[in-house]
Amino acid sequence: MPESATVPPVVNRTMKFVLRSPLHAMVSKTILLITFTGRKSGKTYTTPVNYSQTGDKVSIFTHATWWKNLRNDTPVSLRIQGRELQGLPETVVEDKQAIATGLAAHLRNVPSDARYYEVSFDEQGNPNPAEVQKAVETVVMVRLQLC
Repeated sequence: MPESATVPPVVNRTMKFVLRSPLHAMVSKTILLITFTGRKSGKTYTTPVNYSQTGDKVSIFTHATWWKNLRNDTPVSLRIQGRELQGLPETVVEDKQAIATGLAAHLRNVPSDARYYEVSFDEQGNPNPAEVQKAVETVVMVRLQLC
C-alpha cells in the first residue's frame, strides 16, 4: 500500500461501530481500536488497525502517520476482542531489521494482511524475505506492552 494511501472515512467509522458492538467477533481477531491523544491538539483519536498478539505483546504495522502521536511513556487504550485494555507503545521507525522480523511474524499470524504489503508466501507458508524487506521501507512498527 503506498504511503499516501488512506482508508476511506466511511470504512473507519463502520469498523469503529462494529468493534464496539456485540458483532465485534466478526473482525476483532485481527482488527483492534487504538485510542490516543494528539501531541499538538490534545484531542483524543480512535482508529481501527490490524494487529497480531502474542501473550501480553501486541504488534501493529502502519503506512499512515497517526503513530507520531504516540509516546513511549504514555499509555494508550486498546479495544481488543471486545475488551478495553491499556498498553504502553514503543514505535520502531529506524530499525528496519526489527521491523522486518516483526512484520514476517505478523504475516505468519495474519496472512490476510500480506496484500497490504505486497508480500507473497512460499510453499511452507513463510513470507517472501525480499518482499518483506521492500515493504519495511515504508512501514512503521508499533509494539505495545499490555498493562
